[in-house]
Amino acid sequence: METHTQKFKVRLGLFIAGGLALFVIAIFIIGKQKNLFSPVFNIYTTFYNISGLEVGSNVRFSGINIGTVDNIKIINDSTVRVDLLIKKEVQQFIKADCIASIGSSGIIGDRILMISQGSTDAMLAKDGQHILSTEPVETDDIMASLQITADQLAEIMIKINSGEGTIGRLIQDTTIAENIDDIILNLKSSSKGLDENMNAAKENFLLKGYFNRKAKAAAKKKAAEEQKKAEDAAKKKEQK
Repeated sequence: METHTQKFKVRLGLFIAGGLALFVIAIFIIGKQKNLFSPVFNIYTTFYNISGLEVGSNVRFSGINIGTVDNIKIINDSTVRVDLLIKKEVQQFIKADCIASIGSSGIIGDRILMISQGSTDAMLAKDGQHILSTEPVETDDIMASLQITADQLAEIMIKINSGEGTIGRLIQDTTIAENIDDIILNLKSSSKGLDENMNAAKENFLLKGYFNRKAKAAAKKKAAEEQKKAEDAAKKKEQK
């Protein structure tokens, strides 16, 4: 006696087929992320602090994803080893003197490992080779540095407002401000005296010819410029 209906068998078959399809898709996605379906080579680097980097994080070279972080292992209390799987096709660009660093895919994005470009005359990195690294800058360190800078600026502003330092004395001391005003007035008087001396020199018999020649040259230049403008205007009018 048949215990299951035909409709139940169809549903069971569809369920199994859907499960297998999802399994194949998942394997394909994971394999693509892990570069299981393309030739790869392995290099590794070491850090004191990996700053949130994880297995599976992207590896970038010149802004392009070229691999993933394959394994992270603590060697000792001051060294963390990071193994990288890199696409074989980009091995020709990875030099032995490339430097690895840890960054973010955005302002607050996931951690990624970045490989800098090496020098043109350096040897290519071999499979299993170690490359140098630079330690990442922690967000807490940045915030602490900004706090120190803000405190220093606040201290400077307090000193300025209280009249300490050169800028503070300039702002708070009225005597210095008055002296600056006197200096400016003296400069204006000196400038006026210089203008008067120049006018007197123009009237001098010995220098009169010099100033006349300068005036004629300026007038000639101005006339030539006006003539050129007139010719250009005439040409434009003819073209229309």
